[in-house]
Amino acid sequence: MRWKMSAGVLVVLALVIPAAPAMAQTGPGLDAACQTVERTVFKDLRELVTIDLDTATDTEVRVLADQILAEVKAESLPVLSPALQEGLDGTEDDLRAFLKTGMPKAWYAALRVSVTRTLVDAGTHVKAAAGAALDDGDTDTLLAYLNEGLYAARALDCASEPTTTPSATATATSIPTTSASPGNPGGEGGEGGGLPVTGANIGALAGVGGALLLLGGVGYLIGRRRRSTFVA
Repeated sequence: MRWKMSAGVLVVLALVIPAAPAMAQTGPGLDAACQTVERTVFKDLRELVTIDLDTATDTEVRVLADQILAEVKAESLPVLSPALQEGLDGTEDDLRAFLKTGMPKAWYAALRVSVTRTLVDAGTHVKAAAGAALDDGDTDTLLAYLNEGLYAARALDCASEPTTTPSATATATSIPTTSASPGNPGGEGGEGGGLPVTGANIGALAGVGGALLLLGGVGYLIGRRRRSTFVA
């Protein structure tokens, strides 16, 4: 008989698995990088045991073990695959005993490892759902998480990620330039590599000063000449 999920885990899973169907869904889902991938469906290995292990023939037991091993490899379950292969390599009695007692323990350990692996690069919702499944520790809870809860939680994490937009590329502000002229080799405003003009034009001031001095000297000579003519 399957174990019952705790009420606390049911509440947590209800947050990340809205209206989850009774059976595992097949088809695409999201991986840790939010890329669409095919889901790995984890089957309930207990449902494969359709024979009475105490009364079944050795051939029936070996056929069952081969079926379970094929499913284990398809799901990439750790722990269980080498343990089951070891049972197949042993005697018929060893294989029968492993299927009865050893396989459930190894399968449970493999499910816990598989849940723990989903925590790599996991988002907030996946971490919460995986933590709840591991804390509960029930086989059905682990299966429900791997088949449904994981993909529902990833969908929530991917939907809550900020949309990445290309950063605005800074464009250089174009600076108007003017062609150099004989009077302004560097162009206007000191462009073209020359130093910017920050003060008064010294050449212009010197020219104005020289003109004023010349006019003053001429005026002085004219005035002096007039005074000499008046005295005579």
